[in-house]
Amino acid sequence: MTLTLRDGLPYRTGQGDFAAVIRLILFALLISVPIAEIAVFLVVGEAIGVLPTILLIIATAVLGAFLLRQQGLAALLALQDDIRAKRVPAASIGHAMMIGIAGVLLLTPGFITDTLGLVLFIPAVRRSMFRSISNAIRVERVRPTPGPSGGSRTHPRTIELESRDYRPGGDGAPFSSDRQP
Repeated sequence: MTLTLRDGLPYRTGQGDFAAVIRLILFALLISVPIAEIAVFLVVGEAIGVLPTILLIIATAVLGAFLLRQQGLAALLALQDDIRAKRVPAASIGHAMMIGIAGVLLLTPGFITDTLGLVLFIPAVRRSMFRSISNAIRVERVRPTPGPSGGSRTHPRTIELESRDYRPGGDGAPFSSDRQP
């Protein structure tokens, strides 16, 4: 939730506002990305010819499949190592998700999506993105309030953790790496 101004007065935006913004962004991307890709196809096709353009699109798809297999396997091994060492595999899962997104972008025909996919295959870019995303997540201790039926009730956007699931301070990781199953 963020604090914004509406009619000059501060108010907190709720989850409904956030969902509407996400839907609007996805709709805009769904319309604008194919149009931009078609424009780039036309420019590249005019510059190097139709056949080289088609071969280039096929080559990037093959490259995407190769990189997805290679880096996806490495991400899976890192995930297994984290689990064997009883560490929370948050970074491994984050990298695996970004590798999957990169593979989908490279397999999607288009030079813009291919460029974004190739950038996501760079480990330093993934680390930076993961760091930014994980820094945006805030973990708070919240005391549940009694619910109407005697049980506890928390805010709908609250994820409840036991004290053993959370280690404040230290390396900044929200979850304890020494947690026992």
